[in-house]
Amino acid sequence: MCDTLCGPGAGGMVFAKNSDRPVGEVQLAVPFGRRPTAGCTLRTQYLSIGDTGAHAALLSCPTWLWGAEHGVNEFGVAIGNERVNTVHQAAQARPALIGMDMVRLALERARSAEEALAVLIDLLTTYGQGGIADAAHDEAYDSSFLIADAGAAFVLDTSGTNYAAAPFPRGTAISNRLAVGSGWTQASSDLD
Repeated sequence: MCDTLCGPGAGGMVFAKNSDRPVGEVQLAVPFGRRPTAGCTLRTQYLSIGDTGAHAALLSCPTWLWGAEHGVNEFGVAIGNERVNTVHQAAQARPALIGMDMVRLALERARSAEEALAVLIDLLTTYGQGGIADAAHDEAYDSSFLIADAGAAFVLDTSGTNYAAAPFPRGTAISNRLAVGSGWTQASSDLD
């Protein structure tokens, strides 16, 4: 199982993540500096999208992927993602952004957990979700995200381009299943 958790601590939010990536897949902790290339084209795992520049971040990256399993940026925003299986047929989706692309992009673009949630939702609804994210098993999947900063935490569950999100101010944990349930405060229009 893959797990991400957060909870309030004496100096802010405590954030932790373990990864269930395939055995033998190398994952590196990589520091990325600021990137002032707004207006250029950025190549993610499967798509080329507009670049808005980047905040500095420390990312945990499987070596064959552009994106990150989890990370934290210079503003103290931390994000981890989990593989979730939903009714959406992820294996049949056209190549788009994968969850690890979205983790990296949100950390590069957001200054708070609330802003990162908005970035993730915008990326999901603009570009969609699809593509192989587990090369060892040649599998695609949807993602759930835990997003936190020193004072706030959110969970974003996804299924294709559908989503539901909720705040968790006292912290929470996510694993390889949907976590928001019926307490969502933001959702795609077909969930309203």
